[in-house]
Amino acid sequence: MTAAKHDPVRRPRVSLVATARPTFAVDVAQQRAEQARALLVELGADVLGPSTLVMTPEDLTAAAELIDLDADLVVNLSASFSDASPALALYGGIDRPVLLWSVREPGPVGDRLWLNSMCGVNLFGHALALAGTPVRTLHGDPDEPAVREALTRAIHGDLPPAPALPTEQRARGGGDVAKQALASLRGRRIGVVGDAPTGFTPSEYDPDVLREMFGVEVERLEIEEAFSAARSQLGETVATEVADAVSQRPTLADLDPDKVALSAAVTSTLRGWSATNVLSAIAVRCWPEFPGDLGVCPCTALSRLADEGTATTCERDVHGALTMLLLESLGSGTTYLVDTVDLDAEAGIVRLWHCGSAATSLAAGGSEAATQDVHCNRKIGVTGNFALRTGPVVMARLTEDPAGASPLRLLIAAGESVPEPNRFMGNTAAVRLDSDAETFVRALATGGFPHHTVLAWTDVRPQLRTAADLLAIPVTEF
Repeated sequence: MTAAKHDPVRRPRVSLVATARPTFAVDVAQQRAEQARALLVELGADVLGPSTLVMTPEDLTAAAELIDLDADLVVNLSASFSDASPALALYGGIDRPVLLWSVREPGPVGDRLWLNSMCGVNLFGHALALAGTPVRTLHGDPDEPAVREALTRAIHGDLPPAPALPTEQRARGGGDVAKQALASLRGRRIGVVGDAPTGFTPSEYDPDVLREMFGVEVERLEIEEAFSAARSQLGETVATEVADAVSQRPTLADLDPDKVALSAAVTSTLRGWSATNVLSAIAVRCWPEFPGDLGVCPCTALSRLADEGTATTCERDVHGALTMLLLESLGSGTTYLVDTVDLDAEAGIVRLWHCGSAATSLAAGGSEAATQDVHCNRKIGVTGNFALRTGPVVMARLTEDPAGASPLRLLIAAGESVPEPNRFMGNTAAVRLDSDAETFVRALATGGFPHHTVLAWTDVRPQLRTAADLLAIPVTEF
């Protein structure tokens, strides 16, 4: 399937789908969708596709009937974050570029992410890369002149280019350190709680690849087993854990005591499971069942374990956990799994965030500044709400290699985490990248990289590159 040739007499046809999720600011998302549609009409296009947000399977079925993949331009507006199910259902496997459009975060400093649109585009890009569909990206609100100019060109066949991925090979570290680190990983175990969330392609993994390349094994625990174990600890059994948590994180005392007790029960359950199975990392399917069925978010429980030395990831991201183990074996210290959610291109800053499972040792201002709160979207406890440490940082990610040269490839970037108030409820770092920030953000999606990277505060890049070489893992470094 190829893009239609533009006829200067005929009005260009644009297929537009606006995807969203009900846990975000749906009213603002709908407004952005209406503005996007109005702009395309103003630019002279006949716009196909639903006028309302696509949020349910029924919405998706209706959208598929309303769009035409042979239109002059196919656009998916991430009016808010959504998992990648719509992307795969609508565009998976087509052989022409889809324009993935993200909009800016409108909320005030310290509030939740109202839309998380940029992260949605990143996730769509990863899923579509695995499905063989090329993508291009556009970032900005419909009223921005640069967005108008880009769409004017796009509807006439001139889409924003995909940035070339960097190929420069940088300095390697001594082989002995990398060899020792890789040897230390052999025999390690990652605990995996539940399945990957629906439409989260970066959370899929092949246990054979982990075993063959790193010697790392996986230990599974089903969600209901975890819940049953946690519930059994409620009451007097969990009182000691609650007291210890509150002593280390005094702001827990300001939250619903029932949620704090549930969080403590989850902490104790995961800690005990980890000890029994000698786990070095835990990857947890943290929603929808934890908040929806158990009635608590596991963020603070994961944070507690991270402070105790067990690497933890949310959204059951096993490759993220593996990346953490690799970095930490090289001397990075405690790390954190983040989304890239915001861009200040003029300042060269990207904002990296997740909803509150960072170790308190990573808090800007020290662990005493690690305020505990309710979850930004779910509005129940228990989660952290504090800015992340400043200073030099490294971003890294092991992920699938669509080119097939190796089962995995490695993404690396670096910069400086600069001081600013916690921009988004949860844990945020404002990172001034060493490379061009806008190019980096665009390349995450067009290059098919996951929306999750791992953030470290110790520079282990020379040894990390060497470790990748020893495993024949190709490196893409910004």
